[in-house]
Amino acid sequence: MPFIESIDHLTEYRRLVRAKRDPNQLQVLVCGGPGCLPLGSEELVAAFKAEMEAKGIDGKVILKTTGCHGLCSHGVRVLIRPQEIAYQKVQPEDVAEIVDLTLINGGLVERLLYQDPIDGKFCPHKADIPFYQTQNPLVLRKLDAIDPESLDDYLALGGYRTLRKILFQMTPEQVIDQVEKSGLRGRGGGGFLTGRKWRLCRQVPGEVKFIICNGDEGDPGAFMDRAVMEGDPHAVIEGLIVGAYAIGALKGYIYVRHEYPLAVKRLTRAVEQARDFGFLGTNILRSKFSFDIKISQGAGAFVCGEETALIASIEGRIGEPMPRPPYPIQAGLFGLPTVINNVETLANIPEIINLGAEHFAALGTEKSKGTKVFSLVGAVNNTGLLEVPMGTSLRHIVYDLGGGIPGNHEFKAVQTGGPSGGCIPKQFLDLPVDYDSLQQVGSIMGSGGMIVMDTKSCMVDVARYFISFLMQESCGKCTPCREGLKQLHAILTDITSGRGEEKHLAMMEDLCRTMASASLCGLGQSAANPVLSTLKYFREEYTKHIVDKKCPALVCRQLLTYTIDPNECTSCLACVRECPVGAISGPKKEPQVINQDLCIKCGLCHDVCQFDAVKVE
Repeated sequence: MPFIESIDHLTEYRRLVRAKRDPNQLQVLVCGGPGCLPLGSEELVAAFKAEMEAKGIDGKVILKTTGCHGLCSHGVRVLIRPQEIAYQKVQPEDVAEIVDLTLINGGLVERLLYQDPIDGKFCPHKADIPFYQTQNPLVLRKLDAIDPESLDDYLALGGYRTLRKILFQMTPEQVIDQVEKSGLRGRGGGGFLTGRKWRLCRQVPGEVKFIICNGDEGDPGAFMDRAVMEGDPHAVIEGLIVGAYAIGALKGYIYVRHEYPLAVKRLTRAVEQARDFGFLGTNILRSKFSFDIKISQGAGAFVCGEETALIASIEGRIGEPMPRPPYPIQAGLFGLPTVINNVETLANIPEIINLGAEHFAALGTEKSKGTKVFSLVGAVNNTGLLEVPMGTSLRHIVYDLGGGIPGNHEFKAVQTGGPSGGCIPKQFLDLPVDYDSLQQVGSIMGSGGMIVMDTKSCMVDVARYFISFLMQESCGKCTPCREGLKQLHAILTDITSGRGEEKHLAMMEDLCRTMASASLCGLGQSAANPVLSTLKYFREEYTKHIVDKKCPALVCRQLLTYTIDPNECTSCLACVRECPVGAISGPKKEPQVINQDLCIKCGLCHDVCQFDAVKVE
């Protein structure tokens, strides 16, 4: 691996890398993202390699494992370039047909193409698939095109061009000016203006400063940062270098949760590559700027996504938040000025510097500029990773990109912003997704997780689930958060178990207000959102649970009653065999009966009945 000594050397090396690449050469790009990897990406790559060797075309076709292709519900995804043929749900047994029909003869394997659920038409090319048509990828632009472990791939698509530009054409103040003009707000959830944060830190006196990439993504259903760290690690590193140059930092950290081993592996390799090439270290590219990066692994505590808790974790202390002020930009890591940006924020920086602040600022809304990456999961046909301009409506995301609700069920709510976010009902489907609009309806942007729910979801149980998660993840340092979450969880458990009382609703509202105003950090301050939003928009469900002792969504088992319809029962005795407490009995060859005094409402009888004889209400 060559050491890039100067800007001229970098320019020449990039030219050589591009000269070796034929844009018309066939490429097989297998998705190795968070959704496809567990489905067998590695086995699929091995199958392609073996089949191409057997057919004698392995030297003519480039085979790569890439980052996330976005449409996770249709994995494993395979992209054939330059034709842009997009195959879905590919298995190793499909490989021989793809090699023969597509790679050798230029045809299509129709059964592996995306089929439009509305008109039934097959979509041969990526651009034909509705999921991709209105996206505007900046952060995700390279994920399906490069091998994450290849620096040459990153350089070929313009990688480290920003580094050359800032070191030799821009002052730190000019870099900050560009980021400020772009209007980029922190994508980790706080939404603070990135350029403003950098400028404030640069103005703090001191020769030693730090910059940290916050990769401690812990929201249920969120995998945006993971996909970027695993699929385009050099973009994160380049953004971190630019930020360091802007604020005057000599050392940076990338903080990654331990549950992301592949992200740790690829970031570590990328840092080593950048160091070996001369993009990190002393006097980078013969400039006067020196900077290096260290990977720091967290133990998985959700609260360490909070800035001061993250700093404590890196320092080797218990990951607990600290009162502010002072803020990290004043006294952060080891008591020195520190900037903390999340993964997506930093991955945007190279694009902003290269394309210009005006290009980025032209996207989005007046107060929420640029694009945003979302992980769309839950009761939606097209789950996956997408990137759209700020201000895109929920309806467009859920129905046009997400493909609507499976089984023609009705949309009920979407939960945004992670466990501390709110549940947004269907009357706000046309709401533009930006920082201010989400806040106005009782939710938050968070890091970009979106969980779609249909009418089979019980909103009381949803609130209980998120409060349970936050209760377990609270560091317990401050009383309002620690005790407030315990009490909220106890009340919600009572309500979902049939022990709820009407006074509980007012008690929860009081608890929520106290937590929001008195908790030490953002976890406790925003923890009330799931409860307050469901109380506001789905209060009738709480009333049903408390007054009628019924769960309309048939989720809360303690409020359900299981009976057997004698007209439908065939006396197959499947329910009798599965009942763990012997609550079902009756004469042979006659309808069975459930003893309600013995029934523990486990639902096994309903699950095993093949004749729809077991009724639940």
